[in-house]
Amino acid sequence: MTVVLDAVSKSFGNVKVLHELSLEVHDGEFLVLLGASGSGKSTALRMIAGLETVSAGRISISGRDVTEDLPKNRDVAMVFQSYALYPHKTVAENIGYPLKIRRMNRADIESQVREVAAQVRIDELLERYPRELSGGQRQRVALARAMVRRPSVFLMDEPLSNLDAKLRGHMRAELKHMQHELGITTIYVTHDQVEAMTLAHRVALLEGGRLQQLAAPRKIYEDPENLFVAQFIGSPPMNVAHGRLDAGTFVIGEDRVATGGTETVANAVIGLRAEDCRVVVPEDGAIRAQLFANELIGDHTLVTARIGDDMVSIKAPKEFEAGFDEAIGIAFDTDRLYLFDRDTGMRIRRS
Repeated sequence: MTVVLDAVSKSFGNVKVLHELSLEVHDGEFLVLLGASGSGKSTALRMIAGLETVSAGRISISGRDVTEDLPKNRDVAMVFQSYALYPHKTVAENIGYPLKIRRMNRADIESQVREVAAQVRIDELLERYPRELSGGQRQRVALARAMVRRPSVFLMDEPLSNLDAKLRGHMRAELKHMQHELGITTIYVTHDQVEAMTLAHRVALLEGGRLQQLAAPRKIYEDPENLFVAQFIGSPPMNVAHGRLDAGTFVIGEDRVATGGTETVANAVIGLRAEDCRVVVPEDGAIRAQLFANELIGDHTLVTARIGDDMVSIKAPKEFEAGFDEAIGIAFDTDRLYLFDRDTGMRIRRS
C-alpha cells in the first residue's frame, strides 16, 4: 500500500511544528522518519495514524483520502516505544486482542496468534504475562499484536529505544528481516541514525518541521543536500572547517586547497568525512593542523586535530601515535571534499 503526504502541516496554537511535508511511501517500502527531538517526525507519524488532526494538506493510503478518517478506518497498525501491553492479559491474549474486538471465533484467533508468535519466535511464551518478560520479548509481543491484524501499513514510533545496545542491534536485524518477508509498507520513526541507515530503504530527514532530504541511506551519506544533513549523518559527524572560496580555491588560514571548481563564496565551509582523511607530515598535507588528542578505538585510531577554531576527526591506522599539540598535515582526495555556503547551509556543487 502506498502512503502519500501532500503538503501536510501541523500547528499547535500559533506554533507550527510541521511545514508542508510532502512525500510518497512506496508499496512494501521501509521508510524511516529521522530527526532530533522536536523535528516533527512523531507528529507526522501520529497524523498518518489519525491520532493527530491535520492542520493543512492531505493524507492518502492506497489512493484513498484518509485525512479526516478515524484511526480504526485507516487499516494501519502502530507499535509504540512503551509497548502498551495489557499487564493483566497473557501474551496470547495481548496478541489476539485486536481479533477479539473484531468478534472473530476463538479457534481462528488461537490459530492466528500461534502463527504470528512463531514468526517473531515467542511461541513458547504465550501463557506468560508481560511482567515475566524481558524488554526484547515485550517488544516482540507488541510487534506480533500489530502483525496479527494484517494491516496495510505498519507505523513504528521509536520501538527499540527502551532496549539495551546489544539487544537493539539484534532487534534491528529481526525487524529488517521480518519486514522483508511480510512486504508490508512500514513507516518508522527514530532519532538514531544507525537505525535509520541500517533499516531503511529510504530516509526522510527532518529538522525544525521541514524535510531536509529524502533518499536512500547511501545517497544521504555520500551526497548530502546541505550542511545539516552532512553533519547529522555519520559517526563521527562530517568534519567542517570555515574559510572562503576564491575562484575555486578554498582559503583557510595560510593554506589553499584547489577544489576542482570555479566558485567564489565569501563565507564557505569545507566538509570531509573522517575516513576520507589521512594524517601525514605537515609539508605533505593539503591543510595543516595541530593534534589535539588520539584515541585507540580497536581497528583504528581516532585522531582529533585543531584547524584554527575548528576541531576535526581523522581515522588513522591503529598503530598511529603522536604527541599532544604536535603539528600534522591532513591529506585527502579532492573528489571526497564537500563545499557548503556558510550563510545558507546549502551545498555548493562544483561547476
